[in-house]
Amino acid sequence: MPKKIKNTFYKNLTFEKLYLAHKRARNHKTYKSDVVEFEIDLERNLTFLLNDIANHTYRVGKYKEFKIYEPKERIIQALPYKDRIVHQWYVEEFIKPYILPRFINTNFACLENKGTHKAVEQLQNYMRIFKRNYGDFWILKCDISKFFYNIDKNILFDILSKYIADKKLLDFTHLLIFDGTDNMNKKGIPIGNYTSQFFANIYMNELDQYVKHILKCKYYVRYMDDFIILLKTKQECIEIKKLIEKFIDSHLELKLNDKSRYYPYSMGVNFCGYRTFTTHRLLRVSSKTKIKNNVKKWNKLWHLNKLNTKQAIMSINSWLRSFKSL
Repeated sequence: MPKKIKNTFYKNLTFEKLYLAHKRARNHKTYKSDVVEFEIDLERNLTFLLNDIANHTYRVGKYKEFKIYEPKERIIQALPYKDRIVHQWYVEEFIKPYILPRFINTNFACLENKGTHKAVEQLQNYMRIFKRNYGDFWILKCDISKFFYNIDKNILFDILSKYIADKKLLDFTHLLIFDGTDNMNKKGIPIGNYTSQFFANIYMNELDQYVKHILKCKYYVRYMDDFIILLKTKQECIEIKKLIEKFIDSHLELKLNDKSRYYPYSMGVNFCGYRTFTTHRLLRVSSKTKIKNNVKKWNKLWHLNKLNTKQAIMSINSWLRSFKSL
């Protein structure tokens, strides 16, 4: 694989690839009004979008904001449909084939054939190996304080510049990161964007490389901004935590959440929805409480004839998949 992405922007800017990006963007959203409106004159709209990108007249649309309350209250920012097509095209044609293969194996966020269940499986496998090889050990469990809101756009662009030599692609990357404006607020990327989850992963890859190759921590697992390191002693945990705090502050302008801590492995590890031990796994208490509350809410909606049955079934199937991995 080449060290930098070169001469790819216009080669990948075709009607066919934008059409495929549209098909991915519309997945599960076929009947949304903005999707229907775009598809009324699909060929013309895609052609206009292609020409805008090629002629450097494409501008990022205006965000719509709304709140979600699960798993915690957050502000989601959503772009118009044409911008979501652009994000699909950008990620699939440039980020996935060229940058994601450089990630470490124990990064489980936003990657194909990874995810929370695989992260927990890897963690438990590491715990069993560590116990077998070294006996009792310690857990260093950390997460980043207000991660998406504290990502520095200039640092993110500098990181991506290490991978991209194609001038047109680099300019377009800048446009996507800064939304095409001279945004005075250099901190934070929108949680709702398809690009954001990949930009965030690329940002945290800097920490991954540091932990694995500089600190030489072999037993390290990360899912987005949550990460676990297995270490032999409490003193090692103290020292590694200090080094990580120093690195993310100086290189990424991030800070660890106050909940980051270290403790003996026998207490189990709360990570990705489970409490994991060397011998077994349990659903977290918060996960069980959420299930119970949802069932109570569904019962009320059912009696009012207002239950979204399709959504409820999707949630139940998700829970069943979680139970199977215990």
